Amino acid sequence: MIRSLILLVLVLILLTSCGSVKKVNKGFAIFSKQETQLILSGKIDEPMRVLLISNPKDSVLLRSKSHSFKANPTNKVLEYFTSRLYHTVRDSATRGVGIAAPQVGILKKIIWVQRFDKKEEPFEVYFNPEIKKYSEMKQEVMEACLSIPNTREMMNNRSYAIFLEYDDKRGNHKCEMIEAFTAVIFQHEIDHLDGILFIDHLEKETKESIKHKLE
Repeated sequence: MIRSLILLVLVLILLTSCGSVKKVNKGFAIFSKQETQLILSGKIDEPMRVLLISNPKDSVLLRSKSHSFKANPTNKVLEYFTSRLYHTVRDSATRGVGIAAPQVGILKKIIWVQRFDKKEEPFEVYFNPEIKKYSEMKQEVMEACLSIPNTREMMNNRSYAIFLEYDDKRGNHKCEMIEAFTAVIFQHEIDHLDGILFIDHLEKETKESIKHKLE
């Protein structure tokens, strides 16, 4: 019953707010000169190096905020990068379920997510994703991160459902409600766009747990 009410609220939000227009950087160049050089430094189907939090230089980028942009389906560099980012998350050395552009050194709001809630569990790309609403209902889930190798932790503060706005690869603005584990992947990857890692949530959970025990 509670789950049904939560989903109903999110559906109502979906129906009333999906037409909103997002403010994005409307400059003609999506990527900086340095980013473009990095993107074109390998083949279109070649994985990029994943930044690691243990590397001080990498950590600076991983902790930086990414920027919105005007999605242009005719932009060849964007197409090239989208492909390379996909091959990075699907690389046999990583095999993740999602990846965000800043994890390869590109500070743009682009993520790939495996849709476990769809038939055949496809990978899909999202431009300028933004979570507009989080359900109060939480879920317990084990999380890991390509940028923090050999670390897996149980999380308790991820919302069960989210209301998402984004641009697709054709530049169309869309809205969607997402549930269960797939919602966790979106929350994890969109956190990356704000310079947030899942261990930050874990640290917060630990502090709150200690505070609760002391009260």
